[in-house]
Amino acid sequence: MNALKDTATVNEDDANLLVLIIDTNPLIWTKSAKSLSLKEALRHLLVFINAHLALKHDNEVAVIASHIGVSKFLYPIPNPSRLSENTDQAVDSNLYQRFKVVNDQVISNMKDLFEDVSTLNSYPDKASSMIAGALSMALCYTNRIMRADEIGHIKPRILIISISPDSPYQYISIMNCIFSAQKLGIPIDVCKVHSEETVFLKQAAHLTGGRYLKLQIPQGFLQFLMITFLPDRFTRNYQCLPGEEKVDFSASCFCHKKMIDIGYVCSVCLSIFCHPLEQCSTCRSSLMLASVNECGLKLLNGIKKQAKGRESGGST
Repeated sequence: MNALKDTATVNEDDANLLVLIIDTNPLIWTKSAKSLSLKEALRHLLVFINAHLALKHDNEVAVIASHIGVSKFLYPIPNPSRLSENTDQAVDSNLYQRFKVVNDQVISNMKDLFEDVSTLNSYPDKASSMIAGALSMALCYTNRIMRADEIGHIKPRILIISISPDSPYQYISIMNCIFSAQKLGIPIDVCKVHSEETVFLKQAAHLTGGRYLKLQIPQGFLQFLMITFLPDRFTRNYQCLPGEEKVDFSASCFCHKKMIDIGYVCSVCLSIFCHPLEQCSTCRSSLMLASVNECGLKLLNGIKKQAKGRESGGST
């Protein structure tokens, strides 16, 4: 189901809820600081958030940090009174008050997140962030807002600012989030800032009817945000953007958590394995995969070689 096939129910006057997920992995941001630092990216993102709020008076926004080992709401926060005690309450006549509230909360909570180093020491996979947890929080928050909106006036969407590589250990959780977003009709947009392409998030954008952008010019981060991701779901029907690149639908095996092109699927629970097994490790069902004969294995190996040959541009 494409999340944007509900164009008949999207009106120009609808309010828009933007849930922004920021990948705050400090290790990756430090490596890429020369082209675009986290501080500079955050400044651009705050301008983008303010622009979203300025489009309509009833637009809403939520900001979630996807950190190493933890996901945390940066805005809104459960206890804003605590923030008011630690922030400057001077009124800036040149700044819309709502912009100031959002900016102060995001900056303050981002600072607290980086000062807490406990998760950095306890989480083993420091190359990736908790994107699955952040997506789950975004979907739960969005679902609560949609249920409270009895007239269906709010149209939500999720934007992920990604910098970390894919984590095969989060594959199942991310796919569950993608299917949930499909069911709720929530597009997932992805802006890949640094590092290589992310297969899982590219699938998320494709399957939910969102947009995927690999940032080629870091200096134009704000411009790409404004042109590609600022338009709401109604306006996107009248935009013409470059065609999408080919989507890689590779999966992660359940046994070794590695990316595979060809695998074995349990017919009962649809678990994926990289090698034939006698029993499914997920649902314990008996499988016939282990009885694949030698001829079948040779055929499978031939298919794999042909696939690798096409990827490398060689003849088969």
